[in-house]
Amino acid sequence: MHRYVLPYIWPIIIGVLVAALLLFAFPDTLPNPFHDDPEPTATGALVPASDTSGQNAGRPRPDIRQAAPLERHQGPASYANAVNQAAPAVVNIYSSRIVERDQHPLMSDPFFQQFFSGDDATAHQRMLSSLGSGVIVSQDGYVLTNHHVINDADQIQVALRDGRETLAEVVGTDPESDLAVLRIELDNLPVIELTDSQDVAVGDVALAIGNPFGVGQTVTMGIISATGRSHLGLNAYEDFIQTDAAINPGNSGGALVNADGALVGINTAIFSRSGGSQGIGFAIPANLAHGILDELVTQGRVIRGWLGIEAQALSRELAASFGLRTPQGVIVAGVVSGGPADRAGLQPGDVLLSIDNQAILDARATMSDVASIAPGTTLPLTVVRNGERIQTTVEVGERPTPSEATLNPRNGS
Repeated sequence: MHRYVLPYIWPIIIGVLVAALLLFAFPDTLPNPFHDDPEPTATGALVPASDTSGQNAGRPRPDIRQAAPLERHQGPASYANAVNQAAPAVVNIYSSRIVERDQHPLMSDPFFQQFFSGDDATAHQRMLSSLGSGVIVSQDGYVLTNHHVINDADQIQVALRDGRETLAEVVGTDPESDLAVLRIELDNLPVIELTDSQDVAVGDVALAIGNPFGVGQTVTMGIISATGRSHLGLNAYEDFIQTDAAINPGNSGGALVNADGALVGINTAIFSRSGGSQGIGFAIPANLAHGILDELVTQGRVIRGWLGIEAQALSRELAASFGLRTPQGVIVAGVVSGGPADRAGLQPGDVLLSIDNQAILDARATMSDVASIAPGTTLPLTVVRNGERIQTTVEVGERPTPSEATLNPRNGS
């Protein structure tokens, strides 16, 4: 049996050995069925395999732009330098106020009053305490924080990172932007640097520094999620920076800084269904805070332009009812008696189309624009009344404080 098979086996073995020798000696001259890749062109694009069906014969290749190789820049392994730069200027703020206790109705009865000492007024008082954060912005001892952190406080205590503590005086507050300026009397104060918040870009690294829940100074990291946030119903004037850096109760008034440790904004509010951080926090931009600081220190108040109207957004349906093709402008829903708009002859029901030859597209944006105009400035107005366009002028007044205004300060301008 073997003598019949053996003559057929030897040629097979010799053929396999010869093929292996050729592959080893000349690997580039023989086709490799497992790597039938197209050849790269001079620009790095891949040439598609030949179309043997003839259907695409003669068609030019599509002009597809080939992206350059991605250059990945490695970020810093630590933000300790930024924290060391900014954190000493971030302070803890403890405010307290005395409130009257609710008395039982029987305490107003003279019969029961004889059993208690009615001369001790402190027996009917209690102390309320709250905590927050602040940022030292000058060697003069000026501290930026939120208005709601120190509102109605009888005493404000500031604690520095280096262990020093002192009482602070209120220089001024601006409830409509939720900012306040305090002053402390200490030497060798650490000061934070302010950045131009207009240069802030979505995606920038952001560090939030403050005193959440009173546990002590804490740093959290995230990115800038959005800029120019408004229509949140938090303040009368809104231009928030949004971040996902964790902000919790006690962080209010603290610092939002960039990767260099410069102040980007003042942490103010969070959007939360639980009361804790859910990755949506808001900070007042450093530029706005700087402007408020200057006015509160030099003027004692923030001076804003004011028309004395309550504006209502104009929907497409309302625009059509006024005979307008597009929903451009705002409806004058109310006019403050004796205010600038009232003196200019504006009436409820008018549609305000433009101010100072600038078309009105958003009520809040227009309110902010008017607020930046110096009182006493005369502006041209375009108004639609009963289907007729009217040109008039208004002299901008000074916006009163919220307690003085007769309209809702969140919607008025």
